[in-house]
Amino acid sequence: MTNAAVPAAILDALAGTHPSWRPILLDGLQAVARADAGYLPTLVNSAYLPTQGRLFAAFAQPLDAVRYVLVGEGPYPRAESATGVCFMDGAVAGLWSDQPDGGLSKPVNKATSLRNFIKMLLVADGQLQPGHTSGAAIALVAARARAIGSPLVQTLADLQRNLLAQGFLLLNASLVFRTDVAPVRDARAWLPFLEVVLQALAARAAERGAAAPTLVLWGKIAERLQPLRVIEAFPQALSEHPYNLSFIAHAQMQALFGPLHLLQK
Repeated sequence: MTNAAVPAAILDALAGTHPSWRPILLDGLQAVARADAGYLPTLVNSAYLPTQGRLFAAFAQPLDAVRYVLVGEGPYPRAESATGVCFMDGAVAGLWSDQPDGGLSKPVNKATSLRNFIKMLLVADGQLQPGHTSGAAIALVAARARAIGSPLVQTLADLQRNLLAQGFLLLNASLVFRTDVAPVRDARAWLPFLEVVLQALAARAAERGAAAPTLVLWGKIAERLQPLRVIEAFPQALSEHPYNLSFIAHAQMQALFGPLHLLQK
């Protein structure tokens, strides 16, 4: 199969990735270019998120460290929030309100998907009871979190470190967000890229005689990966997108994340 041209501005963004990923990501970009020769040149001449060369930020996680592939929909639609790592909102620092009777911090509450993800983790960890995840209940958890010597993580950066330590590759089905392009259209363009990434993970697992990473798919756009034959090689966990309130009570997600204790220091 012949190589296809990839714009230099896109190639430059590979500099922040782990070296184990770079030849794979280049193959993925060439697959995007072969599928639609005009897509990447058009992209680099448009305004898209994430900025600051963070297009492939998720791939700072080494290839051999990956035990889970979490696929969200796309970057947050705000420049300060879109980090290139799914659900990690760059506008969020602390997780907990600094008010005596507060719960989650205002930036967390603004990021609906992140808020519901954290509440699901608290339920899975036994910190909250199902059906009682707001108001006084979350304020009690926040009070425990603010206490000196609390075992709970304090910042989103802490949570991200825990996710990485557990081997999560935090991807989006669409690597970009543009105000003038439907997210499903960008997601369709990136599908060949994601297929190459998944093929590489499956092949690496087979080389090592190990199970393939667990594929965690959230939302309708992430579900678009399901027709790819390569995902048959992966154990899968599917749910609605976390911006749905029902995500908090999703039993499969609680079973998956509960043993990981991601909100514990």
